[in-house]
Amino acid sequence: MIKWFQFIGEVTLFGIRAIGRSFSPPFELQTIWNQIEEAGSRSLSLVAASGFALGVVMTLHTRSTLVMFGAGAMIPRVQSLAFFVEIGPLVAGLLVAGRVGAGIGAILANMRATEQIDAIEAISIDSFNILVVPRIIACVAALPLLTVFMDFAGLLGGFCSEFAFSHLSLRLYVTRAFTDLQWSNFIPPTLKTTAFGFIIGTVSSFFGYTTNEGAAGVGRAATNSVVVSSLLIILADVILVKCIFLIFPESAI
Repeated sequence: MIKWFQFIGEVTLFGIRAIGRSFSPPFELQTIWNQIEEAGSRSLSLVAASGFALGVVMTLHTRSTLVMFGAGAMIPRVQSLAFFVEIGPLVAGLLVAGRVGAGIGAILANMRATEQIDAIEAISIDSFNILVVPRIIACVAALPLLTVFMDFAGLLGGFCSEFAFSHLSLRLYVTRAFTDLQWSNFIPPTLKTTAFGFIIGTVSSFFGYTTNEGAAGVGRAATNSVVVSSLLIILADVILVKCIFLIFPESAI
């Protein structure tokens, strides 16, 4: 327990330091853009494919139950609410934690093991500002966009599955999917992924930047980045969902 609380304190201070550096010059805009491309663009295919597959699977599972009760017309609405409110944000966060988080932890740990970070600091360059801050900003910026792609890929997968069974037209599917959907069902769940991005960037950078185990610590940093980030995302999701329900009661459908 003492080690766990010590870890929480160290990560919290690490994150506060990163927030402070994010608003103070110099701003590494090119580095930030490169990291957004790494975290966002190169994760797009994984997120889109996963969303499409989940959309197909979810429609197959819900269709039999809803049709049994004569509620087959509710399938598009159930699909859209499920993805926009919870499945899209959470799964996108976990996927990014697995792909991007492991990469950040491994890269920074390798740079620490090969003394590249020490070399950067030896020439009076702030390694934290150039290595850590851009990666955290990139995760925060990229994850909401990836979540939107996940949501609509899930709807597309649901439509393809539904079309194969009932030949439902795309126009009718979209109409049913968005009939009762409100902005409070879409914007707050999507924006909460900025917190997921901050968790991924901060935890992964922490494990990689602070490792002192040499080459053996590279794999351990990557593994810890994924495991701890995923766990904290799930815990944060529980808290954020409750906060969203308190602020937007109409979203608790």
